[in-house]
Amino acid sequence: MLTPRRVKFRKWHRGRTKGVDNRANQLAFGSYGLKAMDTKWVTARQIEAARRSIIRFLRKGGKVWLRVFPDKPVTSKGPETPMGGGKGAVSHYVFPMRPGRIIFEVEGIPEEQALDALGQAGSKLPIKTKIVKRV
Repeated sequence: MLTPRRVKFRKWHRGRTKGVDNRANQLAFGSYGLKAMDTKWVTARQIEAARRSIIRFLRKGGKVWLRVFPDKPVTSKGPETPMGGGKGAVSHYVFPMRPGRIIFEVEGIPEEQALDALGQAGSKLPIKTKIVKRV
């Protein structure tokens, strides 16, 4: 799974995820892409599940680019833990997704196959997605 090798700060504040993403909102590498249409934290497991579904669909042909990386740590305390005792341990990492962000790009396969692969990957994610094509 995707996790950062080293981090400057082990635990982060939750913060706000609002607005539209103005970076990585155009296709840069492939001919087809999967674009986010919602705001939500997407976990490393969900990104990996979507990536695997694309890879399995492509078999040997084609190339996939991942345009997001989960580097935001999410902490949680154990169940039935009393109040106090500080912030919990880091349990997993997420990527705060905003509308307009390209998540995956695909190149080197027929259009029909690319649309199927990206559609399948989109169903693995907790957000609404749209398949975009290079003009």
